[in-house]
Amino acid sequence: MSTRVPITIEGNLVADPTFGESANGTKFAKFTVAVTDRKLEAGKWVAGDTQFHRTTAFGRTAENVKASLAKGDAVLVSGHLEFHHWTDESSGENRSATAVFADAIGPSLRYNRVEIERRPKAEGPDASATGPAVEQSPSAGASVSVA
Repeated sequence: MSTRVPITIEGNLVADPTFGESANGTKFAKFTVAVTDRKLEAGKWVAGDTQFHRTTAFGRTAENVKASLAKGDAVLVSGHLEFHHWTDESSGENRSATAVFADAIGPSLRYNRVEIERRPKAEGPDASATGPAVEQSPSAGASVSVA
């Protein structure tokens, strides 16, 4: 039995995302989000500990990550945690790790401004029924510009 633990994190990508495709054809994006705790000490903000969250996105979300995000970008990730436990074969020690599986990813607006190019959720005649009514740009891709 697995437990789904919801999580939302805000941080920065530590490297460009990596991309791949599973054996069944599902596209995925993997990236690490660094989240640094900040504390107010003696009237000044100081950086605390940094946590690194290995994150994976699938399908269309992964494709949008590929088109939109790069190292250093400030992001918000909403998804769920999965916990992994195993025994290291060489040392016999018990190990554990967590992974974030992203349901939604977006640029953080805390320190950035963005311009969003919308695209419908469907192509062709069904587009007006399933997505926002917008003018299609010649590129037909989603893009986010950080200002």
